[in-house]
Amino acid sequence: MRQNYIIPRPLLVSFSGIDGAGKSTQIASLCARLRDAGFQTEIIAFWDDVARLRSVREGAGFWLFKGDRGVGTPESPVQRRDKNVRSPLMTAIRLGIYLLDALSLRRIERRSRHSAARVVIFDRYLYDELANLSLRNPITRACVHGIMRLAPRPDISFLLDADPVAARARKPEYPIAFLCLSRDSYLRLSDALGGFTVIPSAPIQEVSDQVAAYVLPRILPRSLGAAA
Repeated sequence: MRQNYIIPRPLLVSFSGIDGAGKSTQIASLCARLRDAGFQTEIIAFWDDVARLRSVREGAGFWLFKGDRGVGTPESPVQRRDKNVRSPLMTAIRLGIYLLDALSLRRIERRSRHSAARVVIFDRYLYDELANLSLRNPITRACVHGIMRLAPRPDISFLLDADPVAARARKPEYPIAFLCLSRDSYLRLSDALGGFTVIPSAPIQEVSDQVAAYVLPRILPRSLGAAA
């Protein structure tokens, strides 16, 4: 009897967390493990590939709020002023922009499901934008739920929890007070939306092992295909 094999769609994995939580490190580690196991990967950078109105958003922090440009390092810290500037007006503007990003994400996500890669990894996701909002406000929370009804959800959504002090030491871009507020927003978002795999703060190798242990068993069934 002839067998037809259905090529499975890729496993979609996202990494979120405060600045300095170790997302880039863990993405690189997971990609290396997947390659060693014979699985092809694709990385989608949310800011580069999904976000809309990038030039306007990048310029606002520098020209409007007088913040520094670039990514801070322990040797050369910066003081950015963009997502850490919160006000009712900025909340309204962000909600509009994030709605555009959600629509853009729908298109990117549909395209990614036809990727030749077995695992498509999102470096940040819409969650990292929604966490910039004040989720203590019930109206804002309602808007967040509305935006997420338009946005696709990954198969696995990792939230890398991190100590704000340690995170800022690795990536000094924002004040400690904001990172503490940001961490609280991520955890509130996780509770509000559900479906997150929260990885507690731990040594890099331990986190890598947890991530791999969660992802690898979920790839094999997809890679075997389905026989008819």
